[in-house]
Amino acid sequence: MKTVSLLLGVGVICLLAWVAAGPSHAAPIAATATSAPVVPVMRMRDPDAPRPMIVPVAGVARSAMRDTFDEGRGTHRHEAIDILAPRGTPVIAADDGVVQKLFTSVAGGLTVYEFDPDQRYCYYYAHLDRYAAGLHEGQPLRRGEILGYVGTSGNASKDTPHLHFALIRLDPDRRWWKGTYVNPYPLLSSE
Repeated sequence: MKTVSLLLGVGVICLLAWVAAGPSHAAPIAATATSAPVVPVMRMRDPDAPRPMIVPVAGVARSAMRDTFDEGRGTHRHEAIDILAPRGTPVIAADDGVVQKLFTSVAGGLTVYEFDPDQRYCYYYAHLDRYAAGLHEGQPLRRGEILGYVGTSGNASKDTPHLHFALIRLDPDRRWWKGTYVNPYPLLSSE
């Protein structure tokens, strides 16, 4: 009976230590308390954090990309990532959302502005070769749905087709041009 009480006590102490340390320290503690049940700690997602996204170019693995967010571009910071792919590779929605604006600019060329479902973030896709057939403003998009094709429109080098992809935290009036750029690279997964 003393052995059972001792093991139970050790198990409770280990469990409390594990909860206090967080799940990243769980393996060493759990190994010492194999007789005690392990209760996982649920972490709540930060409601202001961007939603998880997939790599917005079909067939490109995250491991094949590099983080270009903080690189210089002339006199300013890039504030986006460039995803290299052959011209015509499908560009896919990084997340569910709605096409807010289709636009052509000198810098970005053929572009798509997609708002996330909560209208807190804007996904910006630029240098497209063309849009997917029938793409229009107000269109709902599902994660992975084709919205366009990799190209070199705008100020992109004509011999380096790529997608310029940015994530913008919208201001309260939902004006992406006044929003705050967030590095999308650490938030992407190769689903």
